[in-house]
Parts: sequence; C-alpha cells; structure tokens
Amino acid sequence: VQLQASGGGLVQAGGSLKLSCSSSARPFSRFDMAWFRQSPGNYREFVAGISKSGGNTRYADSVKGRFTISRDNAANTQYLQMNSLKPEDTAVYYCAAVIYPILPTIADRYRYWGQGTLVTVSS
Repeated sequence: VQLQASGGGLVQAGGSLKLSCSSSARPFSRFDMAWFRQSPGNYREFVAGISKSGGNTRYADSVKGRFTISRDNAANTQYLQMNSLKPEDTAVYYCAAVIYPILPTIADRYRYWGQGTLVTVSS
C-alpha cells in the first residue's frame, strides 16, 4: 500500500490549508485512515482519524473545531481541511492507513504511512 500526501505549504496564522492523501490500497474502503503530525523534537502525534465508511471521526483536542477529516472512497483519497491555523500547527503531516477492528489513535497501530507534507504557519 502506498500513500501520497500533498497540499502542505506556508500560510499565515488564521489561514487555511487542505491536505490530500491518495492511496493505492484496494479496496480503499477496507482501511481506517488518519493524519498524524510531527514537529522537531516531538513525538508523532495523532491529529484526526476516519473510519472505513467515513461514519466515525476522531480528533485531537488541539484541533477540534478547526480541522475536518473526510474521505472519498470512490477516489481512494482522504482529506484534512485545516482552518484557523496557528503557529503551533507547524509540523510535517503524515497520512496513515490500517485495517483494524476499531479506529485507532495510536501511531503504532498504523501499518502504512505516506512520506509527509510540511505545513508551516507563520505568526
């Protein structure tokens, strides 16, 4: 399974970005999907996850109300809409995939990872 993340960039605080993650997984709908992020000196942290059908989503407290995860199973792609961005959101964002009974929020549970896309939020 290959994952390709895109959409990162430089944005001012308060701005928005939308990340995309295309997947070679087939069928895509068998996989739980998630976004993690990692900034220098920090552990990779869970940002948001979405279940196979898209019916269940989970968010880190730090992004609730600002970020929205979604997926298009027909397009084999998941998305992360990021609004009201803050400088502390600056990180490399990774998409991840796994086949698991329930939607996991721990990085070790995820088997497949994309290469990461850098998001930089300036103050």
